[in-house]
This record gives sequence, structure tokens and C-alpha cells, in this order.
Amino acid sequence: MTAPLPLWASHLAVFDTETTGVDTAHARIVSATIALLGPADEVVERYDWLLDPGIEIPDAAVRVHGISTEVARASGMDAAVGIRQIVAQLLEMLERGFPVVAYNAPYDLTLLAAEAARHGVAWPEAFEPVIDPLILDKQFDRYRKGKRTLEAVAAHHGVEIGTAHDAGDDAIAAGRVLQRIAAKYADVVPGELDQLHRAQVAWAAAQAASFQDYMRRARDPQFIADGRWPLRR
Repeated sequence: MTAPLPLWASHLAVFDTETTGVDTAHARIVSATIALLGPADEVVERYDWLLDPGIEIPDAAVRVHGISTEVARASGMDAAVGIRQIVAQLLEMLERGFPVVAYNAPYDLTLLAAEAARHGVAWPEAFEPVIDPLILDKQFDRYRKGKRTLEAVAAHHGVEIGTAHDAGDDAIAAGRVLQRIAAKYADVVPGELDQLHRAQVAWAAAQAASFQDYMRRARDPQFIADGRWPLRR
């Protein structure tokens, strides 16, 4: 790191999933990783899951993450057991004082909450603090042109991903991107985690409203952008 990190960014619980699809209400988790990053962006702890989602994994999803139905059935754990473990591990990280970092958090967290409901796993009333590098990148470098995919944003901030669309590599890259952003914009990022969480709720809503306005003017007068963050339910 070329600049000192804010204290809140010194240890981050990073999280990512690979799934059967993009619909958070119906897609199933196929693989997931939770890791703890330290202040030098090193991996201090890491937990990985391969699940048998209980349904066929569509070819389109297999082309993204490379996990077929056959592999998931042969080597994956029961989905209910895996979802229970993932939720428990995330809650443990929060209880230990580490914020959960997820790139485009509403996707992974909303999907995980739906999986928890599907398998009878309790979900907390308040799931926070969460930090979303996508929201921060848009907020502090809003006029930069180009894509805001994890791959593009990681490249912009000088972070190597490894294997894109691997839950572990993506989760770790997202955390490292966040640490770059935190160091670069330390003078304007809220200094307390609860303040940062609340700020992202407002920033996400404003970003969605701006995108919706653009889309209605340029392409679709009925377009709706969902600005709820970090969960959409």
C-alpha cells in the first residue's frame, strides 16, 4: 500500500459466491468463499464451500464459473448444511468486529438471504457493517469512463484477480480493491464503520436514481433501477 489505511480497513471479511443464475430469488449458491484480509492485503483466514445446489446448473452458469452439475453432485456438500455454515461464518466475522466486504453486495447478500429462507436458516434483523467497493468506486470516481465490473475496477486500482469468477479470487480481489480505495480517499471516506454503512445506503440510492434517470432518457422510459442496499428484499 502506498498510503496508510484507515483503521477500519486494516482487517476485512471478504465474501463472494458463484451461483446457478442471476435471479437472486431463485438462483442457488454453488460455491462461496469468506476470507479475512490483513493490513498488507494478506489472507489471514480463508473458508471455502462447494455446494450441491439440488438443481441442475445451467450451461450458461457453468461457462462462467466452470462448476458443472456432475462436479457439484459428486463433491459438493448438502446445500442446507453449506448455507448454514456460510451464514454462521459471516456472522462470526461481524461479531469479531470485521466488516463484510462484497462487490455489488446486493447480489450476493440478497441471494444468500433467499437461500437461508429456503433452508430454514435464521437471518439477522440487521446485517452490518457491509462495505461495497462498487459503491465506493462510483462515489469517489464518479466521472471515470469505462466498465465497473470487478475485473475492470481491479485493473484500474492495480489489483490482480487471478482466476476471474472464482469465488475465492474474486472475494480477495474485492477486498484488495477496497483497501486501495480506502487509502486513496482516506480524507473523504467516513471514519467509522457505522457511518460508512449508512453513507453507502444513501449513495446506492442516489446512484440508482441517476442511472434510472439516464436510462429513461436514453433508452427505456419505464426503466426502474433498484437502489436498495445492501439487501434487496
